[in-house]
Amino acid sequence: MKFLKILMATLAFSTSAFADEAPTGAPVSPTSEEQAALNALQGKLKGKIVWSSSRSHSTHDLWLMNADGSEKKQLTNSTTVDWFPRFSPDGKTIIFTRSKGGWTPENDANYPEKWDLWTINADGSDEKKVAENATWGTFRPDGKSIVFSRGANVYQKNLSSGEETLLLDGVKAFDEKGVILQEPNLSPDGKYLAITLRGSMRETGIWDIAKKKWNKSGDGCQIDFFADGSRVYRVNPTGNGGTAAPSEILWFTLKDGVQQEKIGFFGVPKAAKLMDLPGRRSHEYFPRVSADGKWLVWGATAKGHDHDIYDYELYLWQIGTPAKTAARLTYHTANDRWPDIWLEK
Repeated sequence: MKFLKILMATLAFSTSAFADEAPTGAPVSPTSEEQAALNALQGKLKGKIVWSSSRSHSTHDLWLMNADGSEKKQLTNSTTVDWFPRFSPDGKTIIFTRSKGGWTPENDANYPEKWDLWTINADGSDEKKVAENATWGTFRPDGKSIVFSRGANVYQKNLSSGEETLLLDGVKAFDEKGVILQEPNLSPDGKYLAITLRGSMRETGIWDIAKKKWNKSGDGCQIDFFADGSRVYRVNPTGNGGTAAPSEILWFTLKDGVQQEKIGFFGVPKAAKLMDLPGRRSHEYFPRVSADGKWLVWGATAKGHDHDIYDYELYLWQIGTPAKTAARLTYHTANDRWPDIWLEK
């Protein structure tokens, strides 16, 4: 009987972990402490947060809310998977990755032929394709061009002329067949690329474009620059949490494209720790720092690892304040992921 129970539990987990689509879930209520943290945000911030959610369709749509967590509304409505949204510098346009049709898991981000890049205005108008066979699109500071991945390569594209420029050939740079370049982020000055390597390599780091040199950050994923270029931040596979694969968000100061704080045999130095929620819901992912460098938005779950299936909830935190002051913004058992924040100046 005991063996049968274990077998049934294993099968139930397997069915959930490899579901065909994400759960649409249901709303839940905040605790009194969570509601107090939300109330403290009201009127404190002016801006928007965009993210990808399965709460309306199990494939995922883009959703938008005020930066203080109020007035949530659906932005896209399609049968495709819409994810990884990023605001333009003026907050008027959002670029996102869209599947070519139907449910496509995020694990297939390594296959650019399954995705295109689209833009949509923040008011829901003028939805259009801007790059084919592409993923992980972000705007440059002038808002006139974008940077994105196409498998092992990173490109910059002028949105007016349509001209694409190869920034990095991953196979040639790393002398490694099968390498995939995920979530490339070009520094504000255009000198460095922060990249998550996947496929035949698994690490994060910064590519010095002029010197053609790789400066390894470490393991983990989702490495990005602060808007002023002074720091990078990323997810690391260490920290609190009730999951079998804990994670936390680290940050590092930069000098000539090289991070200064080092992770070694004795673990993560205190100066490199940015956010690690106390408690079980502390499997942190999808970090995004506001352009003024003062706010962090991200997702966290208490169990599971798949980015597009499990119950990630979104949080907002003023950098430098105690971690316990972080405010939970979403209360829904669907999958919420990849938030971005834009604040009025």
